Amino acid sequence: MLSSCVRPVPTIVRFVDSLICSSSRSFMDLKALLSSLNDFASLSFAESWDNVGLLVEPSPPHTVNTLFLTNDLTEEVMEEVLQKKADLILSYHPPIFRPMKRITWNTWKERLVIQALENRVGIYSPHTAYDAAPQGVNNWLAKGLGACTSRPIHPSKAPNYPTEGNHRVEFNVNHTQALDKVMSAVKGIDDVSVTSFSARIDNEEQTRISLNCTQKALMQVVDFLSQNKQLYQKTEILSLEKPLLLHTGMGRLCTLDESVSLATMIDRIKRHLKLSHIRLALGVGRTLESQVKVVALCAGSGSSVLQGVKADLYLTGEMSHHDILDAASQGINVILCEHSNTERGFLSDLRDMLGSHLENKINIILSETDRDPLQVV
Repeated sequence: MLSSCVRPVPTIVRFVDSLICSSSRSFMDLKALLSSLNDFASLSFAESWDNVGLLVEPSPPHTVNTLFLTNDLTEEVMEEVLQKKADLILSYHPPIFRPMKRITWNTWKERLVIQALENRVGIYSPHTAYDAAPQGVNNWLAKGLGACTSRPIHPSKAPNYPTEGNHRVEFNVNHTQALDKVMSAVKGIDDVSVTSFSARIDNEEQTRISLNCTQKALMQVVDFLSQNKQLYQKTEILSLEKPLLLHTGMGRLCTLDESVSLATMIDRIKRHLKLSHIRLALGVGRTLESQVKVVALCAGSGSSVLQGVKADLYLTGEMSHHDILDAASQGINVILCEHSNTERGFLSDLRDMLGSHLENKINIILSETDRDPLQVV
């Protein structure tokens, strides 16, 4: 009799455990998650040619319990995504880059889109936004060099400044009647923002007008002023540039605290990227014992970013043959690690950073099948 009373206990415990596990599972609405991802690293940092953001969206509403991180979304990786029942894929490289004219079963990228939609899986790609971000891919790559200071090779510009227009026109108006006419005219021009403030010139009270405007609006402003020269004086036309961001941008120029031999730097890079082999082009007149103090690096394909940069070493995934020859002729050593090998290791750091940023509201997992397509044989 006693044993029959004891028997149901494990079943009850298992049922309670399942309730606890179920209630502890957390979800995020897709739009809320995308907003948080953009707060983590703004898509405005991405290069203009890139295709970033949400690439495939299941019909709303769509909630995300599991975020799946991969460097490249291949068909093998997609099988893993479906097996692990992920709701959103964060693929560092955009699987959709060029426009698609049809979605059929004929090509592997079209099949990815079909499988994603049929299984209600979203696809998001940050790519060069994560390259530029202060805590992004290039920052991670620089960690393998040793203690150093670094700055972006091509700094990003503040995305939201100035808020309107890329030109500023300033001039003085010294009569109330003229001021009313000028203000009425410029406020009637599209894409113009107007501010005014008091100014005292030669002991005379005047009003300083400042206009922010687009290129098109500038021509209309200049046309109005040229026809009403008696109304204003002390004119300035300025071209506005967005300010550069100190720690954000493409590539990194890294200055080591202490110089090391090229051989030592090779060992450090191999350890950081977990590679048994890299490709090396010695700069003219350099040896493995030559000292390295300044490293210019760019994850992925670095030719356009590194070109013309003065350094002891270029570190990237791939470069064209002729760009390597150009660098070597200037005494610059070049280390190539294959494209995605300079990026993939970042995903482990990203998982931890996103977990903290998203307050552990969702599961974040790394692909186990994602790998560089090239191998040494």
